[in-house]
Amino acid sequence: MKATSTKPKTVEAYIAAAPAAAQAKLRQMRTLVRAAAPGAVESIKWRMPAFSYRRILVMFSAFKHHLGFYPTAAAMKQFAPELAKFKTGRGSIQFPLDQPLPAALIRKLTAARVRDSNEKDGKWRTKNKVTKRSPRS
Repeated sequence: MKATSTKPKTVEAYIAAAPAAAQAKLRQMRTLVRAAAPGAVESIKWRMPAFSYRRILVMFSAFKHHLGFYPTAAAMKQFAPELAKFKTGRGSIQFPLDQPLPAALIRKLTAARVRDSNEKDGKWRTKNKVTKRSPRS
């Protein structure tokens, strides 16, 4: 990212402040994530573009030589064979700027995060549940 005196407040501002070499790929990444997570809310979290429903689904960021993509470690485990050719961390993937973005893989990882989020949120929602109390003796 270019050094700026203010933090980007929108994804558009983030992309505009990114190195010129990364801007087209950031726009492509944004489009891919939007397609795989329709209705997700786009925002800036930890100074990076993030997409979320009730929880953060994925985030991404620009660096000098790569884009960082953060779908969480759990989602990455499902696609380990496909991620083998990329540099990865516990919950991160590096996509080199000098290579095409793996569009299908990005869509699959994002869709997996959407499914995981929906499953987890469904399990933990208790708002409409009626709980039985044991009678007092």
